[in-house]
Amino acid sequence: MSYIVIELQTNNGTTANIVTTYPTREEAESKYHTILAAAAVSNVEIHAATILTPDGFQLMSKAYNHPTAE
Repeated sequence: MSYIVIELQTNNGTTANIVTTYPTREEAESKYHTILAAAAVSNVEIHAATILTPDGFQLMSKAYNHPTAE
């Protein structure tokens, strides 16, 4: 089975995504936590990561919200 890691970055209502597939759950979780380590301190308004199985089942998901000053 493969595991899909999706990184989402949203600024000003526009979302970009990076999708990567890993052969093991351990590798996918490593990438997931790497993304979240950067997301915790990023300047991106909403910075998120998720891990999915090929059939779309969500294993893990987390988002950091960094509102911009008005």
